[in-house]
Amino acid sequence: MSEIDDIKYEVAVANRILAAMGLATGVLASLGHVSMRLPSDPDKFIVKGRGYALDALSEMRPEDMIVCDREGFKLDGPPGSTQCFEVKMHSCLYKARPDIQSVTHVHPRFLVLMTTLRQRLYPMCQEGTEIVRNELPVYPHTKTIQTEEEGQEVAGLIGDHRAVLMRGHGAATVGKSMEDSVITMLQLEEQARFNYYAFSAMGADHPYLENELLDEMIHRPKLPELPHFADLMKESGAPRTGGVWQYFTKVVTKDI
Repeated sequence: MSEIDDIKYEVAVANRILAAMGLATGVLASLGHVSMRLPSDPDKFIVKGRGYALDALSEMRPEDMIVCDREGFKLDGPPGSTQCFEVKMHSCLYKARPDIQSVTHVHPRFLVLMTTLRQRLYPMCQEGTEIVRNELPVYPHTKTIQTEEEGQEVAGLIGDHRAVLMRGHGAATVGKSMEDSVITMLQLEEQARFNYYAFSAMGADHPYLENELLDEMIHRPKLPELPHFADLMKESGAPRTGGVWQYFTKVVTKDI
């Protein structure tokens, strides 16, 4: 397959994973989109579009994907389809952040709820602590991001963060790979869920994981430095940790 075909396949899989993980189901079935730059041509990206006869993230196939230029114009895709309506969110983020390779946007329920309640997300569990260690920027509107000016505003807010929240709308996450941007979104929603549980149980002043505990997680010995792992890892190095993404991929690609 060509590079474009490979990336279309990966983008379709990523959209399906969001649905399989519960972030695009039910009334949200068609709402959300993952994109990825073309490695050989960073001024182009591939994204889930709209206008399909059957529109749901869980049903996306490689041939459904849309090729766009850096301004969000459609270059290729199935007849009758358009770019995602918020394509300017993707194009403006790519222009503002040359370091990122992928953008994910969905409407996760707990993230939507916490932004509507105007509650900051604090570290509440191991998964995704560094994403919310510092307060995340919030786009103070619920409208869809459709114009260049709106896209630039979102891109300006995200700065060097891995995510930007959107009040009553959802979030956008960015990453150095598609796996990175999607997993960041999944972990962000997990932190939002735990924040909501704590907020419901104890109010806005609920406890959370302090910086000292987060620092302990970062400043740990490397596994090959530990005597009970050292011999095992002399030749192979640290074990691979991408097996979860491969599992997600296996689950959602049985009919592709």
